[in-house]
Amino acid sequence: MPNIVLFSGSSHHDLSQRVADRLGLELGKVVTKKFSNQETSVEIGESVRGEDVYIIQSGCGEINDNLMELLIMINACKIASSSRVTAVIPCFPYARQDKKDKKGAVERWSRAPISAKLVANMLSVAGADHIITMDLHASQIQGFFDIPVDNLYAEPAVLQWIKENILEWKNCIIVSPDAGGAKRVTSIADRLNVEFALIHKERKKANEVDRMVLVGDVKDRVAILVDDMADTCGTICHAADKLVSAGATKVYAILTHGIFSGPAISRINNAAFEAVVVTNTIPQEEKMKHCPKIQFIDISMILAEAIRRTHNGESVSYLFSHVPL
Repeated sequence: MPNIVLFSGSSHHDLSQRVADRLGLELGKVVTKKFSNQETSVEIGESVRGEDVYIIQSGCGEINDNLMELLIMINACKIASSSRVTAVIPCFPYARQDKKDKKGAVERWSRAPISAKLVANMLSVAGADHIITMDLHASQIQGFFDIPVDNLYAEPAVLQWIKENILEWKNCIIVSPDAGGAKRVTSIADRLNVEFALIHKERKKANEVDRMVLVGDVKDRVAILVDDMADTCGTICHAADKLVSAGATKVYAILTHGIFSGPAISRINNAAFEAVVVTNTIPQEEKMKHCPKIQFIDISMILAEAIRRTHNGESVSYLFSHVPL
């Protein structure tokens, strides 16, 4: 593809290389480093004048440093006269801070920030012309931008994994670990022609679940928990225990973004999962070494196809349901 340059940030070089290989491109030359005072420095090592630039940087690892690096890379390409700069952000940072917290007294939560909107403003001000991301925690985040946003879905890859790796998938039930994911699980259940259930949860505070209520019948079925992300994994591990106690024969978890911070790995190791399957929007190599239950689905094809279609001026809506992996 002519007039296209693909750069990788430092958050997930392996995914960037996979995308580049899918597109038959070489990653652009860029050097990122820190000064002694921890300021981020970026040097673009080739001309981007008149080029269609794509920068792949996921919101993981040292999130604040990686976000700042992305902003600087966008701005560096923009002021170097690139024709368009697209930020490819597989896991969007601060996506869970998409609204004011409803808990607590009015005078407390009325001053809570909406940080996802702040990140959207920062990306726009830096010079991004287009955003490509995947499975936003809240789809309304697209409305925080005044530039085009393509929110891709991992659903095609999830469906393929289920059909290829779960022999009893025709007797499975798709389960959402919270009410907010009901739309996601109903879509997958409809595509598989199986039933779905959900778990209503109440939280005492962030990352701490108070109680869970299962809505649906999982007895003598393979239960597949589906969610957009898992952080400390308290929710999905409690959900797995709930499903086993309700009579599920096996429990799988399929997540788009496996953050796995804090006690997550030890919780998964001690939970009743057959497997915890995540996409590689976030690097998983180190975590897989400490947790044999974790497996990953490569979504580089989805991102590569989105980049190709964007560059050629084609619609990416086809990717929502059909992706040859």
